[in-house]
Formats: sequence, C-alpha cells, structure tokens
Amino acid sequence: MNGIDLIFSCGDLPPEFLTSLRNKYHAPLMFILGNHDIRYKESPPVGCQNIDRKLVKFKGKQILGLSGSRWYNGGQNQYSEIEMKQRISKMRFHLWRKGGPDIVVSHAPPRHIRDAEDPCHKGFRSFNALIDKYSPSHFIHGHIHSFFENDNDRITRVNSTQVINSYGFYVFEI
Repeated sequence: MNGIDLIFSCGDLPPEFLTSLRNKYHAPLMFILGNHDIRYKESPPVGCQNIDRKLVKFKGKQILGLSGSRWYNGGQNQYSEIEMKQRISKMRFHLWRKGGPDIVVSHAPPRHIRDAEDPCHKGFRSFNALIDKYSPSHFIHGHIHSFFENDNDRITRVNSTQVINSYGFYVFEI
C-alpha cells in the first residue's frame, strides 16, 4: 500500500500522464479540465473519472469538480464570470439536496486568493460565493504556477476552508 487513496488532477496535464499516475499508485483518479486540455475527447485518461459539474462521493466525502479558467482568447474550457456562475447555479438544487460539497476541485482559483491580474489567471468570484455558502473543508485548484518553499505557503484559509494551490503536486490527509 502506498498510502494514496485518491488522486485529483486540477487540469493542464496530458491524459496519458493521468493514466500513468492512476496505474502507478493503484488509486482512483478524479479530474477536471484546464484551459490547455484539448485532447481529452479523442484520448481520455484510462480508468479516470471526469468530475466536471458533478458531485461525487468518496469515502463519505462529497466532491465537486469545476473545469476551466477565465475567458481570455476563446479557447476550450474558458468561461466568463457570468458563465461560471451559471454553471454553478444549474447545480444549486442538487448541491442543496446533497448537503453541498466537502471538497471542491477546480482548475482556476477563487478571485483574489493568490490569483493574478492578467485575463487568463484571474480567479472566479463565483468560487468565493461557493466557499461562503457551503464552507467546504478544502478548495483545491491548479492553474497558478507558483513554486513553494514550504507546503504551508500554498494554503490560504478562508473561514473554515483551506484553499490549496496544487501546482506541481501536493499530498494531504483529510
């Protein structure tokens, strides 16, 4: 046993790499798409689960996936703030009925939580509202390329939610 129970991919990784991770660690892998993930329809990662706009349960935890980044050039998996808000809004009844997410996995960060000011790397305000409404224990994102000397530097606490920049990789325990 390698101690890894579940792997999340926060986007912008080749589908073949996800397949190899799943096989190497013999653990389920859940993914969402990033703004550079353009080959997944033709070559999906084998044995991995796309959780975009889905609320899935794993070992008693509700996990919500949200693909994409802010719109900046019209490419795949890019959304305006209004579009992301609508994507979340369409899930409102399901989220309410299931009690909301314990963990959110996204590509982009919430707005003003270690995001950037260029059009591509701005976070979504609708993610901040999601955190305020449901207080997930963890909000895990990628997209913001940062190197961390200390793993604590990648975590921002928003009330009871740990917002984690998973760039590179990050191993944590719930």
